[in-house]
Amino acid sequence: MKRCVPRSPEHEEQKRAIYEALSPRRRKFIDRIGYERWDPFAEPKDPIEWRTDGTSRTTQQLVREFLQQHAPENYSNGYGAGVLEICLGIINGDDRYIAMYEFALWYAEELRKAGLNIRDYRP
Repeated sequence: MKRCVPRSPEHEEQKRAIYEALSPRRRKFIDRIGYERWDPFAEPKDPIEWRTDGTSRTTQQLVREFLQQHAPENYSNGYGAGVLEICLGIINGDDRYIAMYEFALWYAEELRKAGLNIRDYRP
């Protein structure tokens, strides 16, 4: 924990007033870390960066939406795990998953040209 920066007398008065207004349980915590090291005026930490795609949706939102619209009749945990894995890979810009996506688009077009549906096609 970092040391508290020396403050003006007004800040010290405010700090004392805040300390006095705290519950005994919270005071005990501050006493444990040290009153001098406690800084009630510390800047808040930066918020967590939520990774989103180009449509400003998180991975969780994309996966949930996809599975609601495209889940097969015989849904399995493997299917859901695959959706999550490729979604994370694409949003994170992983070349492996970008290649899978591009191949899937290409292969779907090849099947369409041959008059086959990927859901009906089994080699």
